[in-house]
Amino acid sequence: MIPISKLYAILDSSTFREDQAMFRAAMDLAAAGVGLIQYRNKSGNARQVLDHARELKLRLGNSVKLIMNDRADLTLVAGFDGVHVGQEDLSPPGARRVIGDALWLGISTHNIEQVRMADQTSADYIAVGPVFATGSKANPDPVVGLEGVRRARALTGKPLVAIGGITRANCRSVIDAGADSVAVISDLLREPGKSAEAFLRILG
Repeated sequence: MIPISKLYAILDSSTFREDQAMFRAAMDLAAAGVGLIQYRNKSGNARQVLDHARELKLRLGNSVKLIMNDRADLTLVAGFDGVHVGQEDLSPPGARRVIGDALWLGISTHNIEQVRMADQTSADYIAVGPVFATGSKANPDPVVGLEGVRRARALTGKPLVAIGGITRANCRSVIDAGADSVAVISDLLREPGKSAEAFLRILG
């Protein structure tokens, strides 16, 4: 089992007005003690994604685990530590063929059947959600709630990452429900460093 951080920060390029703001946020998160960061860019072309990824790697080095959203091919080129795929992306076996056995592979799930199937793959961790209502996706899947986290926990021994509407106010309840880690986007945007420190204090 991989040693996954309790706080999993997601840098979504669409939430930043300029690239430099995203890079500064990444550095602030790392300085605060965040050990796992995912870079997500749903609208950029391959060149932009790769440029961003290389800059993040240059600035952060090996101080954090860097995970690429969707693009297994660019994960290798950018020197990232792993890739995260969704239900509509490259399949876990397909992603594993691209990245090999050494890098991390994460997969998103949105219901119990998907968790059960993900548990049978070579994924290193399973994300489940949205746990709470979220505004980070245009067409979010149905909320699974804390009960969904508990049910997912009962189905897998893999590290479980909860995602969707998680804030400093509710993150502890998600860990108590069985998640090993909480993935956060929105509640890290304002003063990323201070926000991350607060999360880490709460999560213990």
